[in-house]
Amino acid sequence: MKIIRSLTIGLIAVSALTYSCGGGGSSSSTETSTSTPPPAAAPVSLEEKYKDDPVFVAGSAKAKEAGCTACHMIQRKIVGPSYADVAAKYENTEENVELLTSHVIQGNVGVWGEVPMPAHPHLSKEDVETIVRYVLILK
Repeated sequence: MKIIRSLTIGLIAVSALTYSCGGGGSSSSTETSTSTPPPAAAPVSLEEKYKDDPVFVAGSAKAKEAGCTACHMIQRKIVGPSYADVAAKYENTEENVELLTSHVIQGNVGVWGEVPMPAHPHLSKEDVETIVRYVLILK
């Protein structure tokens, strides 16, 4: 009987100590917010950001059709610059649409290094303008 009584008192003492040290209940919201930062929002890819934009949809389809994806990706450099790098360098203006359209159709070298952008005279000006407008929205 004495042993059971001692064990009971010991168990109560350990429970009280555990509770008083923070192990016996939920912590308050102020403790949680100061000790644990809120989870960061996952970054949204450019594809996800613009997936419903008609310029993105049309331009992306034309770029794939024309074979642009062999040398360019949206956010990563392959042979040529990424589309996002081009969009960062050029404002989305009519003058830049014309300039970049001529670079694609006639070819160009030196703007992005020594690797030349080959000429694509087989592409229509309208299709290339659609592709260029698509590239320039990717900021």
